[in-house]
Amino acid sequence: PSLSGRVPITVLTGFLGSGKTTLLNHILCATHGRKIAIIENEYGEVAIDDALLKKAENERVASGDEEIIEVLNGCVCCSVRSDLIAILHKLAARAAAGTLVLDAVVLETTGMANPTPVAQTFLLDETIRGAFRLDGIVTLVDAKHIEMHLDDVKPEGIVNEAAAQVGFADRLLLN
Repeated sequence: PSLSGRVPITVLTGFLGSGKTTLLNHILCATHGRKIAIIENEYGEVAIDDALLKKAENERVASGDEEIIEVLNGCVCCSVRSDLIAILHKLAARAAAGTLVLDAVVLETTGMANPTPVAQTFLLDETIRGAFRLDGIVTLVDAKHIEMHLDDVKPEGIVNEAAAQVGFADRLLLN
């Protein structure tokens, strides 16, 4: 945990194919000695990222490090935000009870997620605000395709997710 006693949460976002899962695999497989909870968000019936993360999870469990991987079916920026709140409440309760030690949390959003409502989750809920702090929003950018995504014309009232992800990020990682 940070000096404030609150666990830092990094929101990892980026359009489809930008390299979010590759970065998560690197974090999970690296020997850094930190206890990191991963909240992995996959939209759809089959959790594609879950298969990619499984090998890293097995390696970490075999080495004695505890990793938590939660797979959400849906978009944490909209209807499943209540699931995100429930997961964070569960992690906070376990940490408060002393059954879980966390150095950080990484929340991977789907490639279609607008990060604004996700960030609001950490500000609006008192329990979450007391246990966690938003460390930052890291947006992975596929340098080859970003211009196409940013130029994508959406119907009126529909957010260009790529533009929102880049605009709301406090760190950009070019891939």
